[in-house]
Amino acid sequence: MSSAEAQPQAFAIELRVYYEDTDAAGVVYYANYLRFMERARNEWLRARLGGPHELASKAHVLFAVRSVDVRFQAPARLDDVLRVTADPISIRGASLAFRQDCWRGTERICAGEVGVVCVDARTFAPRRLPRELMQVLAEASAP
Repeated sequence: MSSAEAQPQAFAIELRVYYEDTDAAGVVYYANYLRFMERARNEWLRARLGGPHELASKAHVLFAVRSVDVRFQAPARLDDVLRVTADPISIRGASLAFRQDCWRGTERICAGEVGVVCVDARTFAPRRLPRELMQVLAEASAP
């Protein structure tokens, strides 16, 4: 899939691959793609609702990863600059799913879907998504 086929409205961050991200062969260690995706989701949230810390302190909610499906298509290497997307694709009462891709230029190197569940920041019990987040998601999915 070329970048032209990527959803242009998807939120994205850029990051550089450092030594700490790579294995002995100088290739990004597979688990680090999850860290990159976490950063993109947090920045997506920060851009819309003030970030995870603000939601935890004001709305008393946190998001916990519930599921991950990642497909690796090409290796990223030391010093590569990656664009990591976070695009919400489904919403339910207490959870949402993100489509997340890692790109190096026009080459998609990693594709994934991450499901998160909303939990109460004090009890860690599942809870419904805050109304403000539901409104943001509704606006984001409007044509």
